[in-house]
Amino acid sequence: MKIELEEIATVSNSRTTPTDDFWGDIVSEITLLPYIPEEAFLEIDEFSHLEIIYYFSQARDSDIIFSGRPRGNPAYPIIGIYGQRKKDRPNRIGLCTVELIEYSGRILKVKYLDAIDGTPVLDIKPVFREFSPKGEIRQPEWVSDLTKNYWK
Repeated sequence: MKIELEEIATVSNSRTTPTDDFWGDIVSEITLLPYIPEEAFLEIDEFSHLEIIYYFSQARDSDIIFSGRPRGNPAYPIIGIYGQRKKDRPNRIGLCTVELIEYSGRILKVKYLDAIDGTPVLDIKPVFREFSPKGEIRQPEWVSDLTKNYWK
């Protein structure tokens, strides 16, 4: 089955290359494309956090993997692509929970979005407390090591 999606917005920020780590100080603007009416953002400022679904537009077909060591680090185990958050995914879909800093007209200003400048946004959803994970979140130890500088 082929699925076709249209971008609804674009990310603007100071990050121009897809690099790991040090995303904590990056503030991004998400701007609706002209074909989406401004009313699509009505009352969005009632939410503190949003889920941004975006497209890794700079990922290349030749880089897509189905398993590997996260960041190529030999200290980490070989992990399937669906057990990691690597950009080189078969469908190039990214998902990030962001903090909404400001909303004005067609623009959202957010923090904690790990998408580079020019990234196409596919969808935006508010975070509902009731949809948060239930119970304790479990993960392997290598994840904490891998992400120790991600949001610095």
